[in-house]
Amino acid sequence: MEIYHVLNRGVDKRKIYLIDRDYLRFIHNLFEFNDTEPVINVNYTFQRQTKNQSMAVGQPYIQGRRGKRLVDVLAFCLMPNHYHLLLRPRFDNAISLFMKKLNGGYAQYFNLKYDRVGTLFQGRYKSILINKEEHFAHLPYYIHLNPLDLVTPEWRQRELKNLKKATAFLESYRWSSHLDYLGKKNFPSVT
Repeated sequence: MEIYHVLNRGVDKRKIYLIDRDYLRFIHNLFEFNDTEPVINVNYTFQRQTKNQSMAVGQPYIQGRRGKRLVDVLAFCLMPNHYHLLLRPRFDNAISLFMKKLNGGYAQYFNLKYDRVGTLFQGRYKSILINKEEHFAHLPYYIHLNPLDLVTPEWRQRELKNLKKATAFLESYRWSSHLDYLGKKNFPSVT
């Protein structure tokens, strides 16, 4: 199957995650909506975790509940006003179904929580087919380095001033699959 880089951002470039629980909710939705079965529990709450503890997205009702996954989430990164996903569909039309559930479900949560109405995302998500090996080799790095925009945006021009600071920041940034790639359990049930 093909692999796609899927992304979207907030309408008017607005922030779509305002507090940690918003990030957690979206990551939980990456797990919860990745299922051919209807969503059972959209009211999942997150207990306070210690710094080094996995958030255990999908627990405690993960066992015996899963239908068939729609996509394989290969990598992800959430930024304050947008997100990046690296997805492999498991069957035709799977990405469309997954993204409809993901974006619709999160927008409903966000609008209800913040007492707002209207569109949260800037139109339909963007989906880019990865059809070159060099693009695929580069993309997980690009997705995982995105948070550097928050502390050292010059990384995009290859002018990183403080590698130690950048590395420390990436190793503390919870809202991506980067830590799981490093072998540190962060959100292992998503990827």
